Amino acid sequence: MTIQPVDVLYTAVATAENGRDGRVASDDGKLDVVVNPPKEMGGSGAGTNPEQLFAAGYSACFQSALGVVARQAKADISGSRVTAKVGIGKLPSGGFGLTVELAVSIPNVDEPTAQDLIEKAHQVCPYSNATRGNITVDLTVV
Repeated sequence: MTIQPVDVLYTAVATAENGRDGRVASDDGKLDVVVNPPKEMGGSGAGTNPEQLFAAGYSACFQSALGVVARQAKADISGSRVTAKVGIGKLPSGGFGLTVELAVSIPNVDEPTAQDLIEKAHQVCPYSNATRGNITVDLTVV
């Protein structure tokens, strides 16, 4: 299911110059970073890269979704952490693709409860909904 333009609550705007070896900035000036390919991909690794930016956004968004489902379940997620690991690699058909692992720590609940909460958060999170069916997203309780 897709959202309609009338349902959009906020639109982020960012502009890239020179692709993976340049600069990315938001229209409001709150984000302005140098991007460079990582050394593992033949770059200088001097700046951040799109995969790190995606990992940062996904982990923050997923943490918020976890908060939503935890409140509904009356579960204590204080001290929880979400670490997103975003991998990039060549696709057999050509081009490149991404993988994601979300490693979630929720110290104040047992493992089955944590697993249930992260599965529910995965249904709520906009990043999860955007990537579902497009890339592999592994959910791990740590």
